Amino acid sequence: MTNDDENSLAAEDHEVQYALTEDGLLKVYSVGPVTVLGFAGHDLPSEFNVAHYRAAISDLLQLNKSSTVAFDLTGVRLVPSGMLGLLVSLSRIPGLPLTVQVFNPSADVREVLAITKLNRIIEIHEVNVGESA
Repeated sequence: MTNDDENSLAAEDHEVQYALTEDGLLKVYSVGPVTVLGFAGHDLPSEFNVAHYRAAISDLLQLNKSSTVAFDLTGVRLVPSGMLGLLVSLSRIPGLPLTVQVFNPSADVREVLAITKLNRIIEIHEVNVGESA
């Protein structure tokens, strides 16, 4: 992913997306050394299956030999606690040293990451999705 690509992580900027999980909520925007996932601006239901998501994401990351997984949280206001656990667990996949990033988290999500000190494990980035380079 080039520096220009980093500025286009918003769901609406990706022409090709596909659902990673059966519920269709988690989208894959790009794969490779940097794998970009997102929720197309939708909040996550509190009852989503964390184990299922973790297995699907882990398989995708290992298959593509990813070193970074980035989640586009543009438009996502809240994430359930299970998703926070999922983010942490991804940074601890045996045999796959992985950097976990979130882009454009809401103020509430940022606050939770700070209070739980997960901002020490998960990189937080902001990009202006309304401006073109």
